[in-house]
Amino acid sequence: MNIDRMVFAFAGSFILISLVLGYYVHPYWLFLTAFVGLNMLQAAFTGLCPLAMILKKIGLKPGQAFK
Repeated sequence: MNIDRMVFAFAGSFILISLVLGYYVHPYWLFLTAFVGLNMLQAAFTGLCPLAMILKKIGLKPGQAFK
């Protein structure tokens, strides 16, 4: 699995988990969804993704979106 796929899987998982927690536990968990969405938006414009940088340092192969 390359960095791009791992970032998308991580973000998607966190969004789904926070939606479930927001529905069943407390609505404040939806702020986690907003945080992940904002991070994805800034990564789209700047090309800088903190998770991608971490994954690159641990040795995952880069894909096309994050270098």
